[in-house]
Amino acid sequence: MTEPDAITSEPVATDATAPATGAARAQALRTAARAPVSVVVPCYRCRDTIGDAVASIAAQTLPPAQVLLVDDCSGDGTLGALHALAATYPPGWIEVVALPRNGGPSRARNAGWERATQEYVAFLDADDTWAPRKLELQMRALRADPQIALIAHRMEVRERGAPLPPQPAGEPRLRLVGRRRLLLNNPFPTASVVLRRDLPFRFDENFRRVEDFLLWAQIGFSGYRCAKLDRTLAYWHKPTYGAGGLSGDLEAMHRAGREVRRELLRQGLVSRGEHWLARAFGILRRARRRVLLTLRRSRGMEATP
Repeated sequence: MTEPDAITSEPVATDATAPATGAARAQALRTAARAPVSVVVPCYRCRDTIGDAVASIAAQTLPPAQVLLVDDCSGDGTLGALHALAATYPPGWIEVVALPRNGGPSRARNAGWERATQEYVAFLDADDTWAPRKLELQMRALRADPQIALIAHRMEVRERGAPLPPQPAGEPRLRLVGRRRLLLNNPFPTASVVLRRDLPFRFDENFRRVEDFLLWAQIGFSGYRCAKLDRTLAYWHKPTYGAGGLSGDLEAMHRAGREVRRELLRQGLVSRGEHWLARAFGILRRARRRVLLTLRRSRGMEATP
């Protein structure tokens, strides 16, 4: 790996001064210092949202060196839209990868990971966005502690297009995430993660749900150093469960969670006692989510004239 001092130079802008328009962002990218990060974005029928996702990457105060848009055989014109979008940014900054058949997010992320050229890989879903200082702050933490193999941060749900809230003053606090925390639930939202490209793991392509948590758990339970910043630096633009897409099938998500726990036990990464503790906590979490989903639906019905 590159020495810590080589990770980055100074960021090119602050939250308040990051270029607002596409043309301005593209121009700033041509001269900007770049983080040694390859960003992988799995794309499936995402023509309506991918522009916002890529714009949030380009608006980074410390932009990444490489962006990989992986079309998961959308078949609806998404691939052409990705090429058109790439052409609006500096040549070579965005690479479009077209998969020959649909394989789900795990296969798409792995395909991008294999084409990554930088020391670190970050992930962003095509319907999520980043806050401008995300990579700057994560790279600063990695420079201070290069033994970290995976670093994440908080995320929150925010209406698409809403103005970003002001970032808190001062540096975010970094805390290490240990084994006990990983047993309880997934502390690492996918769009928050930056990890070392050379880690000997990949997303399990047999899983189409909770595949991200399986990977993070394999990394953490194998003894690699994992950390999280206590600041919100990325946004979902729909509820994290009970909405459309794969995450919308709440029962299927919980079934996948059970399969992931069994897989970790099978691989010898957790003990049988840890497995049953995690399973019990998962049952409680499912009950809580059912209550919250019922409340959300009842409020929606009350709001409907």
